[in-house]
Amino acid sequence: MDLGLAGKTAIVTGASRGIGKAIANKLADEGCNLVVCARGSDVLQAAAEEFRSKGVNVEAIAMDITDADAGTKLAAQAQGIFGGLDILVASAGGNRRGQFADTTDEDWDAILDLNLKSHLRTARAMIPGLRKSDSGSIVFISSIFGREAGGAGLSIYNTTKSALISAAKIMAIELGADGIRVNSVAPGSIRFPGGSWDKRCISDPDAMAEFVSKNIPLGRFGSAEEVADVVTFLSSERASWVSGACITVDGVQSKSLI
Repeated sequence: MDLGLAGKTAIVTGASRGIGKAIANKLADEGCNLVVCARGSDVLQAAAEEFRSKGVNVEAIAMDITDADAGTKLAAQAQGIFGGLDILVASAGGNRRGQFADTTDEDWDAILDLNLKSHLRTARAMIPGLRKSDSGSIVFISSIFGREAGGAGLSIYNTTKSALISAAKIMAIELGADGIRVNSVAPGSIRFPGGSWDKRCISDPDAMAEFVSKNIPLGRFGSAEEVADVVTFLSSERASWVSGACITVDGVQSKSLI
């Protein structure tokens, strides 16, 4: 299926590894020019070379997405180098586990900044450029634990991922008249090299096999590429009537009915 993305300009945050890197790779496969960012310069530049090998133009910017002006810089790069922008995929994220009673204001501020506020600031900076596109799209990477309880120790993570889904819905309502679609994607347990699930599978394969048996009806961990396939579709005109949605990619791991 031709997704009609060739020549479009996409910004992908957190693009040096894992889900973000897989998304940038899939968009490059479809012919998107890319502006990508992540904190670590060396790893990001190596990823950018991989994207370029697919025949697209790539601008790689090492930055902390939580900086107040990060979104403005990304939008300016896309406009200055490629003459516009069409797609934002906000993929950067992290977590600080701990019982709620033991969490600190610093814990909350750090993850609220990374998982929520950075995405909202970046999206806000992109809106003027996306309004000029004939197919503007924003996709936030949330989590199934933004849709339902993730369990003890995840109060901060759950809160930020739920807020991201909520914000995406309201943004979709407000920006629909501008031709901008806004969606979120909720991955389940995704294994990729160097990720937390990968490390656990290597260190304790029996426990992870039991986890999968109890929690994932499709019988395996998901891959970053499977998340990226859904994000790429949502970023395209093939999903032109999809906005305000939260799509799970979880092998039936989650239990929510909505």
